[in-house]
Amino acid sequence: MIKETGADLLKTKQHFEILDGLRGVAAVAVVIFHFMEIAVPDYTKSFIAHAYLAVDFFFCLSGFVIAYAYDTRLKKIGVLAFLKLRLIRLHPLVIIGSVIGLLAFYLTLSVIFTRPIPGKS
Repeated sequence: MIKETGADLLKTKQHFEILDGLRGVAAVAVVIFHFMEIAVPDYTKSFIAHAYLAVDFFFCLSGFVIAYAYDTRLKKIGVLAFLKLRLIRLHPLVIIGSVIGLLAFYLTLSVIFTRPIPGKS
């Protein structure tokens, strides 16, 4: 295995801004889809009814971007270094998302689910 310096690891290939834009549009579509669930619970009647497909598109596009970025570097840095780089990049977001999700669940559980449902005894 060839040792690389920190500067060598930071060298990247050509960056395609259009792919970032497409990923951003997909992410925004999914967020709008989820907010529309509050306004229109029947997603088939929503103006953005098929935005759930944007999740698949986002992950496929992200997989392509990662594969493109690391295809030649993976042999040089090794699998463990690759996994370490991915973990360092993604782990803070996982923790933040988990905390926000747990807070939202707790608040929803304590406010909405404890109220009696109208018409039910």
